[in-house]
Amino acid sequence: MLSVFPLEDALTKHGAENTVFVDVRDSGDIAKTGTVAGAVRINRGFLEFAADDNTQYHNANLTKDAHLYLLCAAGGQAALAGKTLKDMGYQNVYNIGGFGAWKDAGGPVENG
Repeated sequence: MLSVFPLEDALTKHGAENTVFVDVRDSGDIAKTGTVAGAVRINRGFLEFAADDNTQYHNANLTKDAHLYLLCAAGGQAALAGKTLKDMGYQNVYNIGGFGAWKDAGGPVENG
């Protein structure tokens, strides 16, 4: 599994060029709590389609050279999503854990 990337370091990466924050929770959870400001929202169950540039469902934000910072509610789903992306050839994949920790640390957020 993908280990958790230090939250303090992730906070400094927010807004950096070629950096994408990806929230893998379902839309209902995001609607209740919000998410990282500017995060791409891709449900964990749909990730393989969104990450595969050979499908019509490919999300253009997911490129093999981008730095992808994944989060979920507590970190478990993000770790599994990260493993999937690594298996698909993505190299720069980081699990930043749960949204609550991000919010508590003062990370920028937006409504779901």
